[in-house]
Amino acid sequence: MEVRKIAVLGAGLMGHGIAQVAAQVGKFNVNLRDINQEFLDHGMSMIKTSLQRFLKKGVITQKEVDETLKRIHPILDLKEAVSDADLIIEAVPENVKLKKSVLSEVDGLAKPDAYLASNTSSISITLLASATSRPEKFCGLHFFNPPQLMKLIEIIRGAKTSDETISLLVDVTKKMAKDPVVVKKDCAGFIVNRILVPALNEAISLVWEGIAEPEDVDKAIRLGLNWPMGPLKLVDYLGLDTTLSIAEVLRDNLDPKYRPSPLLRQMVRAGLLGRKTGKGFYDWTK
Repeated sequence: MEVRKIAVLGAGLMGHGIAQVAAQVGKFNVNLRDINQEFLDHGMSMIKTSLQRFLKKGVITQKEVDETLKRIHPILDLKEAVSDADLIIEAVPENVKLKKSVLSEVDGLAKPDAYLASNTSSISITLLASATSRPEKFCGLHFFNPPQLMKLIEIIRGAKTSDETISLLVDVTKKMAKDPVVVKKDCAGFIVNRILVPALNEAISLVWEGIAEPEDVDKAIRLGLNWPMGPLKLVDYLGLDTTLSIAEVLRDNLDPKYRPSPLLRQMVRAGLLGRKTGKGFYDWTK
């Protein structure tokens, strides 16, 4: 089967970027769906802003901008969005119940030979696939933020995912100019977050314990480990709520040693989620 049309469910932080890459680089027709017009409008606005940045840098032409936007179809109705799609990528918030509910509904509306994927950063692919009648056609497709710039993609095999599904998704992601890695076994956090989130959590603990200021923690890791961005600034980019949810998945599924720092929990309760709310470890309102 050849993938020609992709449906992306969720026009938020990740969804709009996935839709843009699929349309701009992969040259796929894309149905971008969200639950209300405001979310869709905001997603399309972010896509247009991103394309203008590429245009100003001379990476793409005005013609390519126009053609990309013509390939993206913002849609509110779920049935309309998924019924003719060959591949459906779920990119709704990182919540198990919500994802399973959406995937179950999509499974009943999608054509029988359509493939389903989740952009989850930590939730079990086998668990999500169980909400559908086609676990062999389901896998994890974890893009990294921002999808327009990050080359890596993790393709995660669930317990019942077929070799054909993995092969198809490797091909699709390469058309988007991504460099895929295949996670052979469904495990919490996959590869990157299994290593990254405990490191971010330790950086937060250093601040909680009064050992160093956020700026100095970030400077130490940037200069000492040659990271392009310090861990606390990275947490602000990722979202403290997202980081907390991944840490909890690692703790619940792997080992209590992965438990989140009290400071991380406290900041999420206070609504200090990083860049998306204007404040986290840094002030993003300036």
